[in-house]
Amino acid sequence: MKRNRLSTWIFAGLISGVGVGFLIHSFSSSADLNKEIAGYFGMLTDVFLRLIKMIIAPLVFTGVVAGMGHTEGPAEVGRIGGRAILWFIAASVLSLILGLLLSNMLSLGVSVEVPHGSTAADVSTTAFSLKNFVSHIVPQSIFLAMAQNDIIAILVFAIFFGFAVSALRDKEVAMAGLGSAIEGAFKVMLKVTDYVMLFAPVGVFAAVASVVTVQGLGVLVVYGKFIGGVYSGMALLCFVLIGIGFLFIGREVFRLLGLVKEPMLIAFSTSSSEATFPKMLEQLEKFGVENKITAFVLPLAYSFNADGSMMYQAFASVFLLQAYGIHMSFMQQIGMLLVMLVSSKGIAGVPRASIVVVAATLPLFGIPAEGIALLLAADTFIDMGRTVTNVVGNSIATAVISKWEVRRAKSKLSSTNPDFLDVTPQSVGHHDQLSSRT
Repeated sequence: MKRNRLSTWIFAGLISGVGVGFLIHSFSSSADLNKEIAGYFGMLTDVFLRLIKMIIAPLVFTGVVAGMGHTEGPAEVGRIGGRAILWFIAASVLSLILGLLLSNMLSLGVSVEVPHGSTAADVSTTAFSLKNFVSHIVPQSIFLAMAQNDIIAILVFAIFFGFAVSALRDKEVAMAGLGSAIEGAFKVMLKVTDYVMLFAPVGVFAAVASVVTVQGLGVLVVYGKFIGGVYSGMALLCFVLIGIGFLFIGREVFRLLGLVKEPMLIAFSTSSSEATFPKMLEQLEKFGVENKITAFVLPLAYSFNADGSMMYQAFASVFLLQAYGIHMSFMQQIGMLLVMLVSSKGIAGVPRASIVVVAATLPLFGIPAEGIALLLAADTFIDMGRTVTNVVGNSIATAVISKWEVRRAKSKLSSTNPDFLDVTPQSVGHHDQLSSRT
């Protein structure tokens, strides 16, 4: 399958999944039969997601270590990481504030029938805390971290490993060979990624068909107002992020969006950030972002830059406040969301991560945990949109950080060589054409 046809096949899988699921749900005689059929679809989805998870750990490790071999050392990594974290925090605050303003304005939870005496949804929050996350950053075992696809832990180990290889490769021939071998392994993993992505249309079809077979399209009507409001907010957030990206990289932001359309379709269909990671890595490098930046910033972004999830937490919190008739001032709502902002860092690997954060935080402010049941009915469909928004935010963040690094490199080259003549195209996607003339 040619790469330029993959998007078409993924979209076809998405539409086919909706159609097949709707037909089965409409003509099936029982809900139990629907669940059984959805289980068979789920097997295909599970295979696709397992294939993706199979390549995540080696892809992140080899990519980071290979990229570290081309850095200037800890100073450059610290500079790139610092800029990335500042961008992620700013984007998260923007997402929360925008979501808070819109959700209060739309009043989505007013007149909603709340569950009385119902059992809280099965969402585990006992192990979720900032303390656990901080202690979790440094892996006890790299093998355990790889087995669990713990991206942030793999990233930490890969940085240490990359520093060690970079420090020794100029002194020992064996280390130079090891560095080259890891770079070769990274190229092999990119090829493996291409093979895995051939299964994406089937995985997308099965994921969508499974959901629609069980729930039908009726859930979109019942929760249409809430879903529509959340999607409107996420669309506005995407436009704002694109506008900010335009300020930094100009019209190239539109070429970037064209390149990441396949990861966006996969994100929408599977609601999985992990499923988009390999293709995002590949498409950002096609855009022109250096491997040392994508391999470091993108894994960091998946743990710290969930813009769509941040906005959804604002909508979900205000929705439940209004549904239960609990009054909180705007400043109190901001305080509640700041707690969520801190608590949500590093949630990329947690299933239904946004729901977990909301369920863990709301009881602290007197909101019954049973309210989560109101959100779960539509959460599958909303998760599609917030995952797409995360993809847009992560791609723009990575491209902007790359642009900053290109400008710094040009400035440094100009200062060391007064006769330097900038012949670099304005496109960030062609920064590798930097040259000097004397």
